[in-house]
Amino acid sequence: MKIGFIGAGMIGKALSTQFAKAGHDVVVSNSRGPESLRETFEPLGVSTGTVADAVARDVVFLAVAWRNIPAALESVDLSGKTLVDTNNPIVMPGFTRADTGGRTSSEVIADLAPGAHVVKAFNHMLSTSYDEGAVVDGAPKVLFHSSDYDDAHAVAQTLIADLGYVPINLGELITGGALHESPGPLAGRVFVEPAASR
Repeated sequence: MKIGFIGAGMIGKALSTQFAKAGHDVVVSNSRGPESLRETFEPLGVSTGTVADAVARDVVFLAVAWRNIPAALESVDLSGKTLVDTNNPIVMPGFTRADTGGRTSSEVIADLAPGAHVVKAFNHMLSTSYDEGAVVDGAPKVLFHSSDYDDAHAVAQTLIADLGYVPINLGELITGGALHESPGPLAGRVFVEPAASR
């Protein structure tokens, strides 16, 4: 797939490089422009570009700090696109949960990206867990995905499997999203599929 990243922090770097290694065409962007990214990403096989370049891709990953999401999505048209929300509603410093008005963080993001097919995925593990690979002691790690759109679920499932993880569909954003966003019960943990399930 042609994948674009808005955001080039630890999660953006970990995922974009893995997708590039898996054969996907990946471009990473941030608010400072491609020149600020080339030295880090291009040796890893990841192209750098503008936010407009990232948004033009088939699938767009949102991987910025919670406080920067409104600015990152301002003036960006994601209508009809699959938008992969890798974020958690955490305010720094202090690591406190942001006030989302009783909704999941992905529902808030869906409001900021009207028309996008938002899928919550690649958010419940730390970046170091992705850096360590998809397998622990021979068992593949599990990654969750939640969305209100069947096509977005399908995209997330494919991308998760492409990296060697086991995709688990948790349903809609309002239910599944609440489980694997921080501080939900599945967040911050690493799960593997036992041999008996394979």
